[in-house]
Amino acid sequence: MSKHEQWSSKLGFILAAAGSAIGLGAIWKFPYMAGTNGGGIFLVFFLLMTIFIGGPILLAEFIIGRNSQKDAVQSYKHLAPKSAWPLLGYGGVIASFLILSFYSVVGGWILSYLVRSLTGGLSGLSQPEYGATFEKIISNPVEAVAVQLLFLLLTILVVQGGVQQGIEKASKYMMPALFILFIILVIRSLTLNGAMAGVEFLLKPDWSAVTGQTVLLALGQSFFALSVGLSVMVTYASYLPKGESLAKSAFSVVGLNILISLLAGLVIFPAVFAFGLEPEAGPGLVFVVLPAVFEELAFGGIFLTIFLVLLLFATLTSAFSILEIIVAVLSKGNKDKRKKYAWISGLLVFAAGIPNALSFGILSDVTFFGKTFFDLADFLTSNIALPLGALFIAIFVGYALPRKMVRQELEQGSGEQPLLFRMWYFSIRYIVPVGIGFVFLQSIGIL
Repeated sequence: MSKHEQWSSKLGFILAAAGSAIGLGAIWKFPYMAGTNGGGIFLVFFLLMTIFIGGPILLAEFIIGRNSQKDAVQSYKHLAPKSAWPLLGYGGVIASFLILSFYSVVGGWILSYLVRSLTGGLSGLSQPEYGATFEKIISNPVEAVAVQLLFLLLTILVVQGGVQQGIEKASKYMMPALFILFIILVIRSLTLNGAMAGVEFLLKPDWSAVTGQTVLLALGQSFFALSVGLSVMVTYASYLPKGESLAKSAFSVVGLNILISLLAGLVIFPAVFAFGLEPEAGPGLVFVVLPAVFEELAFGGIFLTIFLVLLLFATLTSAFSILEIIVAVLSKGNKDKRKKYAWISGLLVFAAGIPNALSFGILSDVTFFGKTFFDLADFLTSNIALPLGALFIAIFVGYALPRKMVRQELEQGSGEQPLLFRMWYFSIRYIVPVGIGFVFLQSIGIL
């Protein structure tokens, strides 16, 4: 077997891990969740939950992966041989497969918008016309399947290149570009007349608006935005050298995720308020409302194109990590088999995702428990697989692994930090399981 791959630098790992976490959850979902749940008060609880629940789970996945230096399945076999814990890794692989099967559909929509933007097909449209365009894209069976395939081909081409030459190299270009594009859009949005009303909506919490639902939704958003629970970060951390500080890496990824979520809010809400639109537009905020806002700006077509490129970069870097967990398990660290399994995995995901792509057109009437193929795949992964995966990861690290070994792995590369370890260990054993339990029960309708 060939030598286990590694990131070429700590920066490369942080950018790749941040790219995995920063996807549609941060740029698409956070703004509309904040918009429909009170703005500033939602942001407060999102920050708290990200720091005290999402961050500890992320660090737990780092510890599993870096200690074992193996993929998501072999990590659990190595750390807990002759036990049922490897099922947690297999579950992450299956969930990743399902997630990419519908995530790639949304990635395809972004490509459709980008092509239309570059060719002038989105210029001069009103908000209702943007809504009609969006409906046309998602309901056209040929286009929906074609752009899904194109998105997956882009993902496969990067992942087949390996850790350093594929994922890390792409992330080193895409993530800095993403930040630069975001800064350009934030500056433009903040210079609009009436923009400060949007800033106030996002940054000034209204404590009278706090409800149990607000807290639970913020917890769910922070949880899903970091992509924890799939063992994706177990796989990424397995490529990290022993001398790097896991705690600093986790802080960096959490910080970048929070920053991008804030920047997304500062792009969208000032613009929405400046043009007198409603922030409660929901999932259509990015695909329908925001393009209509750009249409009202000078050089709006250019800014819309920049935003779509940014959204595509973020979606692709997340897709890299989701496909990587599958490829890593199948290839078992053998670089010679990576290309073959990247193509096999990617094309199987495409085949499985075709019903998801057709869920808004010719298969829209085919439902299971009242859900289309797309909605069912989303529900099974986001509401069941991810929270359960994260819950069991917390239990595995907090109770199944020896405390001494966990502490040594955490402190390797960063020196002794007894206070940090005690706080994190208490969180992973008690706070995190309770918090995830609330999210899970709420997501399946019990709370």
